[in-house]
Amino acid sequence: MRIAKYLMGPMLALLLTGCGVARLDDSLGRAVMQNNDLATVEAGLPSYLLMVDGLIVNWPERSGLLMTGADLYGAYAGVFVDDEARAARLNEKALAYALRGACAHDGDYCDLRDIEVPAFEALLDEAGQDDVPVLFSLGGAWAGYIQTHTEDWNAVAELSRVRLLMERVVALDEDYRYGQAHMYLGVLNSILPASLGGRPEQARDHFERAVALSEGRNLLARVLFAEHYARLVFDRELHDEQLHQVLDAEPDVPDLTLQNTYARQQARQLLDGADDYF
Repeated sequence: MRIAKYLMGPMLALLLTGCGVARLDDSLGRAVMQNNDLATVEAGLPSYLLMVDGLIVNWPERSGLLMTGADLYGAYAGVFVDDEARAARLNEKALAYALRGACAHDGDYCDLRDIEVPAFEALLDEAGQDDVPVLFSLGGAWAGYIQTHTEDWNAVAELSRVRLLMERVVALDEDYRYGQAHMYLGVLNSILPASLGGRPEQARDHFERAVALSEGRNLLARVLFAEHYARLVFDRELHDEQLHQVLDAEPDVPDLTLQNTYARQQARQLLDGADDYF
């Protein structure tokens, strides 16, 4: 079972819940998030990626720009790119930008990929509220990198670092981006069944918290709850309940319209295939 299947959904959240777009041009960022046509966004984003690349060339040590590049490349690869080799290249670039951005933000973060996990965890324990955007973007880029490098066990082993990053974001500001860190943790804890070391009940708690923090307006949280938890534990009633709530909900929500449009599309596909799964 490929890890990519479990990390794909939250990558969309990076693109559609504020990401780096708003850091450069708030009007453009809001226009993207309010758009209800995925095809339009897919067609338009590559030009924006090239613009961000150009800005990074001019300001190579500006953390905000680097994190913007990481967010956008990771999200574009995770949502719109089907070619595995191309997606891997894009995610490599996203992670490279994110690691550079973290280093530019705080010199203590310059060796995050090389230090031992206990030292990594100790460093995160010192992080504060101002570090949350960097930690979240780094965690998302790292997850995207792993999803397209599942044949590399060294990359897969780095999932523990993604988990630690998102857990620290939750500890510092669980409301950040509509509770999206909880959504990541829900996915990460439902990769495996309990018999193989997974933590499905913790996954359920995280998904429910993500739904609650958005007051039910983040429809993608419900879709991932159904796809990754309900299917893992073979709970058809919960699965269908969450997906029907998505289809019955109003998708036009400030800063969530495009994400909710995608979620409704996915909910219909999951319901159509439910009889074959359960």
